Amino acid sequence: MKNIRIVISLGMFIAMEVILTRFLSIQTPIVRISFSFIPMAISAMMFGPIFGGIAAALADIIGMMIFPTGGAFFPGFTLSAFLTGAIYGLFLSNKSKTIFRISMAVIVVSAFINLGLDTIWLLMITGKGILAILPPRIIKTIVMVPIQILLIKAVWNYIVGPLKGIYMYHTA
Repeated sequence: MKNIRIVISLGMFIAMEVILTRFLSIQTPIVRISFSFIPMAISAMMFGPIFGGIAAALADIIGMMIFPTGGAFFPGFTLSAFLTGAIYGLFLSNKSKTIFRISMAVIVVSAFINLGLDTIWLLMITGKGILAILPPRIIKTIVMVPIQILLIKAVWNYIVGPLKGIYMYHTA
């Protein structure tokens, strides 16, 4: 029964991530602003780095298959999604959800995945120079990091944390 609940929960997080990424985001060729980090981070916090990474990678693949944008599927972004979920899980699963831990997870994801790997993937796809791609991505990261930290903390404290207690201890 527990495995079924995990699969259902991960499915809901995947669906939320696809909806937030494909319908409720601002998209340009080099920058995407969305709140898809919330279900990705929460699923990793609840179920660990492996399930968090798998859920994020599946969300990327499913989103691209159902709602293709721009061009063909590029596996680099799926790798980035998996690593993002895994990093959130490593920093936050089965650990206290302090501002420091959440900040470290968001900063590592933002610096190494979003500004690092994703920029490399965009350079490979677009062929544009790094000076054309990197400045708007840095500005987006500087603006979004504090927003991500505060939203992840708030969602965990006021929505997921209380529901997780009910979900884990009052199941039939």
